[in-house]
Amino acid sequence: MQIDVHNLSFSYGHRTVIDSLSLSLSSGDYIVIRGKNGTGKSTFIKCLLGMNPVKNGMIFYDHQDINYFKEWTSFGYVSQKFEDFNYEFPITVNEFLSVSSLKKTSQSDRLKALDQMGILELLNQNINNLSGGELQRTFIARSMLNNPKLLILDEPTASIDKLSTEYFYKAVNQLNLQGVTIILVTHNESLGHLNYSHVLTMFSDGTYTFQTRDRCDLTEVDL
Repeated sequence: MQIDVHNLSFSYGHRTVIDSLSLSLSSGDYIVIRGKNGTGKSTFIKCLLGMNPVKNGMIFYDHQDINYFKEWTSFGYVSQKFEDFNYEFPITVNEFLSVSSLKKTSQSDRLKALDQMGILELLNQNINNLSGGELQRTFIARSMLNNPKLLILDEPTASIDKLSTEYFYKAVNQLNLQGVTIILVTHNESLGHLNYSHVLTMFSDGTYTFQTRDRCDLTEVDL
């Protein structure tokens, strides 16, 4: 999915959080968004998701203004707030995927999504018994059932251990290789394990830097 942002500004009252941000991403790009707490990373994500209202002409998806965009099922979104997730009744990973997808899915679809995330063995596990890393990869598997063009990850590894983080990023790298456009928000300064094409650094005064890099071969960053 192509994404174009033109002079996007957003304020909370008199406090400007995003000041005239512009960038363009082509289909299959992988952007990392980083910055300290309070620099507007999550605010930007909410703008991209249509949760924060923006003026016409500021955000376009495949050349269509966000205010007229209808294909939201082509998005996948995973937040960092999985620690609050809980079901009051037993439900397996397979059942969770079957009832929470936006469209009807087959067993083979669910198996394929779990296999992509490297957690096929969790199919019949109670979802409440999963570790943080397993749960986050389950959430990505759920989002992939809709065959998204764009996957947005808002600090998805903030509360999971190092090993789970490594597996998580490996799975994201592989999805990007398959053509999914990735937007990843992180507070981690080390980006060596990510096969990103762009990095957006946001600052507390609403300004930003946007950089493009030549991607290294995935085998160099594969974990």
